[in-house]
Amino acid sequence: MMSKKPVIVFEGIEGSGKSYHLLNVSKYLKKKKIDHIKIREPGGSLNGEKIRKLILSNQSKFNKNTDLLLYLAARSENIDLLKRYFRKKVILIDRFVDSTIAYQHYGLGVDIKLINSLNSYLLGNIKIDFTFLNIVSTKNMKKRLSSRKYLNRYDKFNKNFYQKVQKGFLKLSKKNKKKFLLINSNLSKKENNNLILKQINNLI
Repeated sequence: MMSKKPVIVFEGIEGSGKSYHLLNVSKYLKKKKIDHIKIREPGGSLNGEKIRKLILSNQSKFNKNTDLLLYLAARSENIDLLKRYFRKKVILIDRFVDSTIAYQHYGLGVDIKLINSLNSYLLGNIKIDFTFLNIVSTKNMKKRLSSRKYLNRYDKFNKNFYQKVQKGFLKLSKKNKKKFLLINSNLSKKENNNLILKQINNLI
């Protein structure tokens, strides 16, 4: 039996609409007066946001292991917050553990065992209950990124990189189909929003 105060994650590559949908869910929960917190990664806490600036800055150039450790350092700063509200409030997270695996392992080739052991060390007993995985075509991703005022370092990889990352996400979703819902963000926002809210009602 799942708690009615689940941890819900929104995953996907750049321009896939995950942040947009998370905000919609948050508005919906507010309207229903359901206690929740929302966190983004990297970021989400005071120190986490400092680390985010460093990771995503266009001036930054790190090797892939440094990148991994910085993302996990930002996550480490969120863990206190997660532990405090775990099972007490609904927790919405914009990117989490699967992003680290998809980007750092499938995208950049960092050893998966290392990523998994660091993640399980940090998370302890915190479990993810459900993940909305937003999928986007290369064409739509490019179109959406081109309309952004500011592009960070992770918005500027070549399209092969994003394809590898998205395939990585899909592999992760296949391992645990019950806990994932694929959102095809090439479809209309309204359609997807209804799909997501229907699932949210099942979860809470």
